[in-house]
Amino acid sequence: MKNNVKLARIKRSMTQQELADRVGVTRQTIGLIEKGEYNPSLKLCVAIAKELNKTLDELFWEVESD
Repeated sequence: MKNNVKLARIKRSMTQQELADRVGVTRQTIGLIEKGEYNPSLKLCVAIAKELNKTLDELFWEVESD
């Protein structure tokens, strides 16, 4: 699943570990989410969005290209 978590995290000058600590998961989980290799729960998506000051749409919404 493509997402904008990494870009948003970097813009906030936050490491994977800092984000992971704030949302209660491992750094590895954040890495997998950023690579699109892990589908987080809605609860985790909301927590990440709040920490990055973004909406769910801004982080996770997939736009299909023609």
